[in-house]
Amino acid sequence: MSLLALLDVVVDIVPALTQALTNGPSLLGTLQASTFALFLSGNGNPPWGSSTVFNTNPYTQMPSASVTRSYTFNVGQKYLAPDGYNQSMIVVNGQFPGPTIEANWGDTIQVTVNNNLAEGTGMHWHGILHKASQWTDGVPGITSTPIPPGDSYTYSFKADLYGTSWYHSHYSAQYAGGIWGPMIIHGPTNVPYDVDLGPIPLNDFYHRDYHSVVQDVMGTDLSKIRPASDNNLIAGKMNFDCSSVTDGTKCTNDAGLAKFKVASGKTYRMRLINTSAQAIQKFSIDNHTMTVMANDFVPIKPYNTTVVTLGVGQRTDVVVKGTGNSSGAYWIRSTIPTQSCTEPANQPYALAVLYYQNANSSATPNTTAQVDNTNPCANDPLSSTVPEYTINATNAPAMELDVSFTINSTGHFLWLMKNESFRINYNDPLLLLAKQGNTSFPLDPQWNTIVLNSTSVVRVYIDNQTPVSHPMHLHGHNMQILAEGAGTWDGTTVNLNNPQRRDVQIMQAGGYMVAQWNLDNPGVWPLHCHIAWHVSGGLQVNFIERPADIKNIPIPPPIYKLYNDWYTYTNATTVNQIDSGL
Repeated sequence: MSLLALLDVVVDIVPALTQALTNGPSLLGTLQASTFALFLSGNGNPPWGSSTVFNTNPYTQMPSASVTRSYTFNVGQKYLAPDGYNQSMIVVNGQFPGPTIEANWGDTIQVTVNNNLAEGTGMHWHGILHKASQWTDGVPGITSTPIPPGDSYTYSFKADLYGTSWYHSHYSAQYAGGIWGPMIIHGPTNVPYDVDLGPIPLNDFYHRDYHSVVQDVMGTDLSKIRPASDNNLIAGKMNFDCSSVTDGTKCTNDAGLAKFKVASGKTYRMRLINTSAQAIQKFSIDNHTMTVMANDFVPIKPYNTTVVTLGVGQRTDVVVKGTGNSSGAYWIRSTIPTQSCTEPANQPYALAVLYYQNANSSATPNTTAQVDNTNPCANDPLSSTVPEYTINATNAPAMELDVSFTINSTGHFLWLMKNESFRINYNDPLLLLAKQGNTSFPLDPQWNTIVLNSTSVVRVYIDNQTPVSHPMHLHGHNMQILAEGAGTWDGTTVNLNNPQRRDVQIMQAGGYMVAQWNLDNPGVWPLHCHIAWHVSGGLQVNFIERPADIKNIPIPPPIYKLYNDWYTYTNATTVNQIDSGL
C-alpha cells in the first residue's frame, strides 16, 4: 500500500473501537497515558545522590539502594485488535503492550511470571547486565529452563543501568505474538526537559500467530522464509485496510491511532523502542527536530536529527521542543524501509498524531513528512554517537565470526554463525552445565559455544556474508563498537578513545562490525541477531565467559525448583521445538 492510499484509510482519526478492544488495559498512545517523573520516591532525592552522567562510571558505580519494585505478570492468550484485525494474542496482564516496568537506578526489580499458556515461556530483561543475577537473564536453555505451563517463577535482579529498555519472551519467537513491554530505569540525565512522555514502542505486526510464521520460516518452501509483516504500529496502535482481509476474521476500519499532547515552548522526552520481530524503524515527527540524548542504556553527547533509525531491540531517547502552532496537529511517523537489505513489509507505514494544547484532538494533520536521506540499513555514523562518560578501548586481537546461511540436506534454510546453526536443548541449560564444569560439547556442536578464559577483554570481528542487515545483540554487556560498514573490514577502528557503547548494533548487509567488551561478568552470554526469524533459524553464538569463576556462582533455590518443574513437565509431555528454541 502506498502512503497516499494509507492516508485514505486513516483519514478518520476518531477511533471506531474502544481502547479495551484494541489494547486491553494499556493506556500507551492515548491522551490519558501517564507522564513520568524524574524518579520514583522511596530512596533519596534524587536516589543516585551526586552521581551524574558525566562523573560516574555506570558499570562500576551503581548506587546502593534498598528499594524493591515488585510486579506480577500473568501471561496468557487474549483476543485484541490493535489495528482493527481481531486476533488471539499472547499478552501480559491482558494488555498490549505489556505493563511498563519502572524503577530507579540501583533498585531491585522483582517480577513474578505466571505462565497460563499451553507451552513454556521465559522472560528476558533486555540490556540488564545481571552481574549478580546471571541465572535470571531469562533465556531458556541458556541461563535456565523455560517456565512450564501452569507454573510460576520470580525473577529478581538489579536495575544496574539506567535509561530506556524493554522486556520480552525469549522462548522461540513468542514475543512476536505480543509478550513484551517497556522498561524505564530512572537515572541522571544529560539533556534537560520539562516532561517525560514515556515509552513509545515501534513494532511490525503480524496477523498470524507466531508459531505459524515460525513453521514457514523453518520449512522447506524457500518462498516463505522471509515472512512479510501485515502492519506497523506506534505505541501498539494503527489502522488497517480491512477490505484486504480475506480469511473471514472480524476486522474494523479506523481502529484508532496513537495520540500525544504537547504544549508550545515546552520540551519533551520520548523513549523510542523498536520491539519489532524483524523491521528496522525510521522514526520522525513532521516539522520537528529531535535531539538524541541516549542510545540503548548509554547517554551520548546530544546531536540533532529529523530521522531516528532503530534496529530491532534498539532504543533511542530524544528530546523534542514544542515549536509548532499552539492549535496544530502533526503526523508522527515510523516507516519500515523496504530495500533489499531489509525485511519485507506489506504495510510499512505507521502513523500517530502530535497535538498541541489548543488543537482539536480529533483533527487530521495536514503536514509533510521529513526528507529521509539516512542509510536504510544502518545506524547513524559512529562518529555521531559518542558516550557522555568516557571509557577508552584497549588494543586487543580480533576473533573473527562469519555470518552466513545454508540449505541443509533436508531442504531447510538455516542461518549460520561461525559455520554452525545454533539450536538449544531446553533441558540442558548451558549456564548450569558450565557451573558443573562442563564447557566442551563435541557431541552437541549446535549449541555453538565459545569459551573465554581471559579476564581482560575480547574483540570480535563479525563478517556478514549475507545480503541482509542484522541487528546484533549481546547479553550481559554493553559492546564498544569500534568499526562498522559495508564490504570487508580493513583493520582500522573509528575511535579507540571513547567509542560508542550499546547492546544492539545494526550490521550492514554484506558488511561487518567490530565489537569489544570487558570480560567482567562471568556467565553464559548469547550474541545473536535480534530478528526473531533469524535467531529461530540459528543465528546465535554463546560465550562461556570465565568458566573458572562460573563455578563459584551460587545457584538460587528458586532456580532448582524451576528446573525440577520443567523436568517433571517434559517427562510427561513432548515439547514441539521446531526452531532454535529462542
